[in-house]
Amino acid sequence: MSKTTDDISAQANALSPTEKLELVDRIVASLDDSDPTLDSLWLREAEQRLAAYRRGEVQAISLTDVLAH
Repeated sequence: MSKTTDDISAQANALSPTEKLELVDRIVASLDDSDPTLDSLWLREAEQRLAAYRRGEVQAISLTDVLAH
């Protein structure tokens, strides 16, 4: 790690557990910048999959079966 990262880590360790959680939430949120084009593509894909399921073209698999494989 760099000196800056070490310094920030030391400062974070001095925070209360609640403050640490808030900091983590902010850092994770900053990593999750959305891309409107990609979001639109995923929405279209999800809608197509749901429509195919409703038409009976695909069958659902239970979570238990998925995790078993």
